[in-house]
Amino acid sequence: MKNRLKVLRAERDWSQQDLADALGVSRQSVNAIETGKYDPSLPLAFRIADVFDLAIEAIFIRD
Repeated sequence: MKNRLKVLRAERDWSQQDLADALGVSRQSVNAIETGKYDPSLPLAFRIADVFDLAIEAIFIRD
C-alpha cells in the first residue's frame, strides 16, 4: 500500500522520531510504513489519520 506519510511529515518539519513519539511506535516502524515495507494495523492507521487530522484515504492509497 502506498502512502503520503513522508510528505505529510516533511510538511510539518517532523523527524521520523517525532512522528513515532506522537504515535507511540518506534522510529523503525515509521520508516517501514513510509517505505512500504509494512502496512499499519487499522488502529495505527486511525492514529496516523488523527495526528494529521486527515481521513485514512487521504494518507493511504491502494496499489
